[in-house]
Amino acid sequence: MEIGAQIFFTEYSISPTDLAMALEERGFDSLWVAEHSHIPVKRRFTHPLGEAALTKEYFDVMDPFVTLSAAAAVTKKLELATAICLVIQRDTIQTAKSVASLDQISRGRFLFGIGCGWNAEEIEDHGTAYETRTLKMREQIEAMKEIWTKDVAEYHGKIVDFPPMNAWPKPVQKPHPPVIVGGAFRLAARRALRYGNGILPAAPGAGSGGPQEFMPHWRRMAEEAGRDLHSLSVTLGGAPEDLDALKRNRELGVSRMTVRLPPTKAEEILPILDRWAKLIPQVRN
Repeated sequence: MEIGAQIFFTEYSISPTDLAMALEERGFDSLWVAEHSHIPVKRRFTHPLGEAALTKEYFDVMDPFVTLSAAAAVTKKLELATAICLVIQRDTIQTAKSVASLDQISRGRFLFGIGCGWNAEEIEDHGTAYETRTLKMREQIEAMKEIWTKDVAEYHGKIVDFPPMNAWPKPVQKPHPPVIVGGAFRLAARRALRYGNGILPAAPGAGSGGPQEFMPHWRRMAEEAGRDLHSLSVTLGGAPEDLDALKRNRELGVSRMTVRLPPTKAEEILPILDRWAKLIPQVRN
């Protein structure tokens, strides 16, 4: 099992370049960054973990493709991931180019974590209908795969539709960067088995349950879908500084856990990373 780190980069947090270098030096395998374009003042739904979870960094978070590009420029091995990219708020063709460009810049180190979001007004401000956002996300990923893998790409869905086109660059990773679907387990698992390469289950309190509950279901669902379980990753957030707990998740089949870092400066974050640098080799043994 690998250990990554996740953060909301803001103007008051450690910089993407400083954190990326620190993570690579200490043996972390990946950096995961969040996305929100904005937070509407009036909202009919609250954060899945409650209104108190909607802290300042949600309002202030930087664009993930910008921060990950900066991180890519100063690292060689660290994988670079979105957790999550709100694709339903983005233009499909332009996002396909952003993904392929970042995969090129990083020489094949991008992990495309995606989700359809909970903030209805934020989604609708981008012209997406909240009620059909999951259909749009599937069609977007299907359409991006056409763009990434074909010299002449076209796609005709109920929401995403474009005639034959040429678009480059193509990603370094073949056929494309891994598509890792986030959300409550029961929903993310079905979507990932249909068009993804892994899952990023939401916190237990947001409807996923713990890995001891969902991992047996995941194995059975993959088998029933005819998917090779070894080709499907499971990434969990909220890694505890507890070697026994980490090893239990490893034994359950979890591929990676990520350490949640606060959006603070280096002097607060580096001591956390130093502690994890001692744990990481033990988790891998």
